[in-house]
Amino acid sequence: MLKLDLSKVSPFLPQDYVTSRQAKLEKAASMLSSHSGPGGEFTGWVDLPRDYDKEEFARIKAAARKIQQQSQVLVVIGIGGSYLGARAVIELLASPNYNLKKKDTPDIYFAGNGLSTDSLLELIALIGDRDFSVNVISKSGTTTEPAVAFRIFKAMLEEKYGKEGARGRIYATTDARRGALKGLADAEGYEEFVVPDAVGGRYSVLTAVGLLPIAAAGIDIDALMGGARLAMEELSAGGPENPAWQYAAARHGLYQAGKKVELLACYEPPFRFFAEWWKQLYGESEGKEGKGLFPASVEFTADLHSMGQYIQEGERLMFETVVKFAPKGQFIIPNDPDNVDGLNFLSGKPLSFVAEQAMRGTILAHVDGGVPNVLIELPAIGEASVGYLIYFFEYVCGLSGHLLEVNPFDQPGVEAYKKNMFALLGKPGYEDLKAQLEMRL
Repeated sequence: MLKLDLSKVSPFLPQDYVTSRQAKLEKAASMLSSHSGPGGEFTGWVDLPRDYDKEEFARIKAAARKIQQQSQVLVVIGIGGSYLGARAVIELLASPNYNLKKKDTPDIYFAGNGLSTDSLLELIALIGDRDFSVNVISKSGTTTEPAVAFRIFKAMLEEKYGKEGARGRIYATTDARRGALKGLADAEGYEEFVVPDAVGGRYSVLTAVGLLPIAAAGIDIDALMGGARLAMEELSAGGPENPAWQYAAARHGLYQAGKKVELLACYEPPFRFFAEWWKQLYGESEGKEGKGLFPASVEFTADLHSMGQYIQEGERLMFETVVKFAPKGQFIIPNDPDNVDGLNFLSGKPLSFVAEQAMRGTILAHVDGGVPNVLIELPAIGEASVGYLIYFFEYVCGLSGHLLEVNPFDQPGVEAYKKNMFALLGKPGYEDLKAQLEMRL
């Protein structure tokens, strides 16, 4: 399903850039398949498209139908991997304008991913008097941003529907056995879904974490999982011909050659939040021990008119990975008898043809300017192609982390800001740190 073109990378790397890393790639693939090595306990995502909990999957679909029937709005509360995957898939498959479209599924809003008062008040106003439900996603239930948001929306539900009515509109996706949210969900009788112990947040989009909001948006999660399973099966065969091995080797080779930034590009505007999901996936997985490519993203052709100059002639510290989907439909450019814009040479041609040539011309210009380009081509945007791409990026990320010799599945640096924030907020137990930080400030 996925075609990988590395021809515009090869001039920047030795001919043996894949085979010279074959032993390391074999070891990395073995660690992923055997759930061993650094972070091996968090590699449950590797077999997930085949081994997912079928009973919970059926409950997810049933809960999504219930939400669709009783609510005009679903508020999804989570941060990082607890919301990015769902938003990425919904915007890519159902449109960034999903909430503006006429549909028989609820509007979906995301909360708990920041601390903006203005954004919270706007969301409350957007919900208005409409019926709504909440899906709160947190393994612990104590992460500040989603915990604050859930406190607010839980109170709103209870005021509107009473405690009993609110109970039937709250869906908790959390740890199977422990944590503040798990305890509350058990005590209150919320319907519960599991954040698997063996799947870290940034790899969790194909678990209940992502699947419940995705299904509530009317997206076919069977087809999504089917695409991921196809990727799992095709990418499990090792060797230099494996596109995941090739991409991981190219990324590692370019990084060692001094390219420190990977720029993910796509010519489809709905891809924006998929790129945000990708940035967390690679940033948290590789960015540690003073190592790792910096993941950034651009939306072409729009950003060619803002970032294009830097990409073409700025510091030669980056390479691009371009994702191209086949178009779903066709639009023919009309003729203008006056030819005011001088574009009648395009009359009668599909808009997709213009986009294709813009992409090809851009790749050549950037390569000539010293920016290597990886091209990933997929069929039209759909559940199967998106599911395949999700798994492809996850698998390459695991391989890449092991090539860097870091643990791709932890994120120790994330805790640093949390400790400072807790101290400055006056959380009990942080008194000494609070005093130290306030002296510095």
